[in-house]
Amino acid sequence: MIEIKLKYHRDKSPKINLIQRVSKPSRRIYVNHNELWPYRQGLGIRVISTPKGVMSDKEARKEHLGGEVILEIY
Repeated sequence: MIEIKLKYHRDKSPKINLIQRVSKPSRRIYVNHNELWPYRQGLGIRVISTPKGVMSDKEARKEHLGGEVILEIY
């Protein structure tokens, strides 16, 4: 289960504009730590399933881990 708490700008517009599923049962997307560049110039995150568990792309780059890209949030 993933819990997402929504945040809003002062003009009441949501801070999260896009949540997109990347890997699907019919097509899995795997990346190694060299292919994990900052998503949307660092404004978004990717959720990666690694051998050490589910983590953000920033944490996976720091740990030098690759894995399956589950979703992208912007």
